[in-house]
Parts: sequence; C-alpha cells; structure tokens
Amino acid sequence: MKVEQIYTGCLAEAAYLIQSDGEAVIIDPLRETQPYIEKLEKEGLRLKYIFETHFHADFVSGHLDLAKKTGATIVYGPNAETNYRIHQAQDGEILHVGKVRFKVLHTPGHTMESTTFLLRNEQGRDYAIFTGDTLFLGDVGRPDLAIKQGELTREDLAGYLYESLRSQIMPLPDDVIVYPAHGAGSACGKNLSADTWGYLGDQKKNNYALRADMTRAEFIAEVTAGLTPPPQYFAKNAMMNKSGYESFDEVLEHGQVPLSPDQFEAMVEDREALMLDTRSQEEFAEGHVPNSIFIGIDGSFAPWVGALITDIKQPIVVIAPKGREEEVVTRLARVGYDHTLGYLEGGLAAWEQAGKEVDRVESITGEELARRLAEPLDGIVLDVRKPTEFITQHMVDAVNFPLDYINKNMDRLQRDQTYYMHCRTGYRSMVMASILKARGYHQVIDIREGWQAIERAGITVTDYNCPTTIAQKVIDEAVAAVA
Repeated sequence: MKVEQIYTGCLAEAAYLIQSDGEAVIIDPLRETQPYIEKLEKEGLRLKYIFETHFHADFVSGHLDLAKKTGATIVYGPNAETNYRIHQAQDGEILHVGKVRFKVLHTPGHTMESTTFLLRNEQGRDYAIFTGDTLFLGDVGRPDLAIKQGELTREDLAGYLYESLRSQIMPLPDDVIVYPAHGAGSACGKNLSADTWGYLGDQKKNNYALRADMTRAEFIAEVTAGLTPPPQYFAKNAMMNKSGYESFDEVLEHGQVPLSPDQFEAMVEDREALMLDTRSQEEFAEGHVPNSIFIGIDGSFAPWVGALITDIKQPIVVIAPKGREEEVVTRLARVGYDHTLGYLEGGLAAWEQAGKEVDRVESITGEELARRLAEPLDGIVLDVRKPTEFITQHMVDAVNFPLDYINKNMDRLQRDQTYYMHCRTGYRSMVMASILKARGYHQVIDIREGWQAIERAGITVTDYNCPTTIAQKVIDEAVAAVA
C-alpha cells in the first residue's frame, strides 16, 4: 500500500493517490488530468475509483475527464445527485482497492453529501481518513456553503457537522492519520493549519471543534462565528462539479491561441473579452494595455480571479509571462473560467511595437509616502487588506477598503479623488489599482511593497490590540456593509 498526497499550493488543495496490488484510487483530483494519468502509467496502475468527498466549491474537479480517460468509477457518498453516472455509496459501504479497503463514512455538515473515506490497510487496521472539507487540521469546514433558502440554515448544517464529527470520526483510534482536502489559505474554513496531514489524536486535543466537553449549542455558535461571505464563484464551481462541464483538453486548446496585437484588440471589441494581465505587479505598474486587469500568476491567482471576475462565463484574453500561457489557462480552468480566447503573442513588447497606447500606475516607496504625509496629504489612504488584518494594525487615518468586496463597494469612491492604496506586499493593491483605472478612477497611487514598506519608513500606525469581541464587531460591520 502506498498513499501519495498531491498538494497544489495556489489553491491550498490536496488530492490523493492510493495504490495497492496494481489498483488505485484518486481522491478529489484537480481539473487537469494528465499529471494523474502519467503517475498511473509510471507505476503500472489501474485506476479503479475516483472518490469525491463532496461537491467542491473552490475548484472544479477533474473527475469527469479522468473517468472518461481511464474507465474508473466516480464515487460519491449519500445525497449526491448528479447529471452524470456515478456510484452513490451508502454509509458504511466497503469498497475494495487491491488488498486494502475503504469504508464510506457519511459526514454531512459542510455539505449534505460530504463523505469521509476511511482507509483500512492490508491487515484490516484503520489507517487513515480522507476527510475532504469535513475536518481540517485545526478547524472544520464552514457550514454555510450548502444553505438552501427555506430548507437549510448554516445553523442546521453546523448541527449536522457536530453529529458527524462525534458519531463517525471522533470514535476512531488516535493513531489514524487525517488527510484533509485543504490547508492554510483555503476559504473553505476559518483558521486552517499550515500542516497538510496529522494524527486524529492531536486533533482531539488541539482542534477547538473536537473538544470532548463541547455541547451542540457551543459548537454551532463557535463554528458559525466570524464567517465572512464566501467568494461568489463557490456556488458556480459546485454546480459545475454537480452538473458537468466542457472537457479540459478543449478548454486548453481554445485558450492557447496566440493573438497578434490587432487580433487581441479585436477580441476585446468584438467578443467583449476582459484583458487579464498576469505578469508581476512591478511590470504592470511600468506599463500595461489600457483597461486591462492585473491578477498576477505568482500570487493567489485563481482565488482572486474567482472572487473578482463575477461572470464565470466571461470571455478572457491574457497577457502572460513568456512561456507560461498554458499555466494561466490551466489555473483559470481550475476555478471554472473556461472561456479564455487566447493570449497576446509577444506580450507588451509586441503591443508597444505595434504603436498602441500603453498605460501606467504611479507606484511610490514607503519613504516617498512618508515625505508626502509630512504635509497635508493630497488624497485618502485605502488599506485594501482584510478587516482581520486592518484591526490588528493600520496607518492612522487609513480607510479599510477590502479588495475582496470591491465589486459591492465601488459607489463609496469618487472619481475626482486621489487614492493611495496598500496591502501587505503590494499584490492586492495593484489588483485594486488596475480595477479602479479600468473603471475610470485614474487618480490612483500604489504604495510599493505595501505594509512592509510602511513599517520600514517608520510611518505612524495604530495598534488596536482589541479584545476579540471588538474585533468581531468590526468584522461584522464590514461584512454587513457589503451584504
């Protein structure tokens, strides 16, 4: 028996390949199938099953393409209704893979079809659980993604999750390994550990949601506290996973079309394509195609695309770092953005050589900001970090304007006002600057390297050191403002 975790950092997502005696199962695969097929061929394995722990909301699974290419059976747990053929396993059902066994543990709560797969080794001993988004290291899955108006509330789901953890998972031996679907950085939980696997006994001791003396009411209150609205693309990805989608190979084919500057421009005009610049924030500041949006490939690219581009069917044309065009199209498809129409061949250099207009973003150092603050500042400082970051420490007189909620808060800004903006490193603030410029807000100034530069420059900041209750109030007010 061999268990391999295949971790994708940009999505904080873990897929798994388990093999025994020439047979294999893959759990929660990403959209692109070729890496899995290459692993199977290299090891000489026959893929028997594809286990899906639930209808993922934060990425589009590769289960359909993988099943078509390998003949493997897609397995969901109870309550999973799909538009394609699956094996809907029952609670307690045993599935054989080589010399090992998987026991199906129905664990509703994160979603109603959420299922944990218990791996028993060749000796029949409980070895590991693949928990999906039911149990993370240090946290549990948020219970607000499968709400049904008039049927299920987040409190209802939290109640189901409480029962699932205590009836299905906590009775298992302490030495069982926990393999979750996500680690730190995922929006599927509130405070996930940076570790990607651990022992169940440690979770029983350290995970707040597994306290032995915790009542159902206490669990519901703690699990639902502080939940911010989920990214808008979550429900759309879940529906794609449930209903089906275009083959990834086809998405890749029409997304990798090289476009000359004139063709690129025509795509924007004729197809109303969004221009997505995925280079570094420094390159974007120095020069970019007017009205293009910056979301750099080297940051949390796919989650920010999903949070900010509200139409998942939006046609997109790409300005990418040379040689990384396929990577951009792939990472867009991972979160369901399948309508990439091509990329600017030759990049910005080709655009400039064609004599076309180039725009820029003013980007200043922390020292320059300090100099301007010494006099009455000719503008407003926007701190585009999350409310949780802002309440910890921020510049005096700065206004919290989280990038996460920009689409619902644009009416709070004035086009004739000058805005200085920063985040922690400079990535999010450049995303914000690009969106504002594309929407006609041209008096924007980026603070290069963000909070790091502000601290180095010795600019006066406010340290709240506020109690949890006050911090939560600030967060709740920020959430209510965009609800």
